[in-house]
Amino acid sequence: MTDKERDGQSRSARPIIYFVLPCYNEAEGLRHTAEVLRAKVEGLVAAEQISERSRILFVDDGSKDGTWDIICDLHDANGLLFGGVKLAHNRGHQNALFAGLMVAKDQGCDAAISMDADLQDDVNTVDEFIANFRNGDEIVYGVRSARKKDTWFKRNTAEAFYKVFEWMGAETVPDHADYRLMSSEALDALSEYHEVNLFLRGIVPTLGYRTSKVYYERGERESGESKYPLKKMIAFAIQGITSFSTKPLGFVTSAGVLSILVAVAMFIYVMVSLASGHAIAGWGSMMISLWLIGGLIMVSLGIVGEYVGKIYMESKHRPRYRIEIKM
Repeated sequence: MTDKERDGQSRSARPIIYFVLPCYNEAEGLRHTAEVLRAKVEGLVAAEQISERSRILFVDDGSKDGTWDIICDLHDANGLLFGGVKLAHNRGHQNALFAGLMVAKDQGCDAAISMDADLQDDVNTVDEFIANFRNGDEIVYGVRSARKKDTWFKRNTAEAFYKVFEWMGAETVPDHADYRLMSSEALDALSEYHEVNLFLRGIVPTLGYRTSKVYYERGERESGESKYPLKKMIAFAIQGITSFSTKPLGFVTSAGVLSILVAVAMFIYVMVSLASGHAIAGWGSMMISLWLIGGLIMVSLGIVGEYVGKIYMESKHRPRYRIEIKM
């Protein structure tokens, strides 16, 4: 029997699917989210698409509201369906998601579907996720079909980010966030990545497994506020770029070469000014040069500092997080 035949045989049974949802201050809408997902899971079980052992796993990323209390209530009411993971401190969306995926893997799921707790990701898309998984795909990406509901600024900055990321030499899936299905095999491979500065949107495409895409339209938040304001979006973009590319370090060298060329041009200008008797004009040139060189030095130091900081954090070998589990 070939590997493909074995995969087809193992995928013919109803798979155990874990839904993994990172949560940060989602108390306002979490019960509604739980109800929507409960109905979806029960529908899939009734249709014999997934196993009755499938579960919904909420990951509390150190929330400051009553998110964990609600997760505990859901678990107490239906422990066979709802589970919870609590991070001791807020460690960011990527670490919370990674923690949930690793718990799902350890619990013996056949595949895990990650999605946001705000229900902006269309839950009905999971039907296609599971169909593709049963057809042999190890990773299924949920990709936005359009960005009509985004503001002009967000739409264009997102497009620019993906183009810059690709130009930097890193692999990613445009218009895909973290709404995806990963098989247990893919989760095993992901568990071998030990870096502290996680950027799953860049890591997952490098795993090398058979993949597919499912397109959907992203909706509005059911409740609460966005957890990614402009400041966090910029920080997330910087983390992604510096985690997967060393090209910004090359910019430091280029900036140094540019500074030298500007200095040579200014030297020529000064010599011409002296020869023509207009040396007083050199004062402006000097000031421009000082500001230019000073700016380039500061930018260069900042870029190098980003990488040095990451090396420093990785060298500590600290655990990504500490968790409490309700299963």
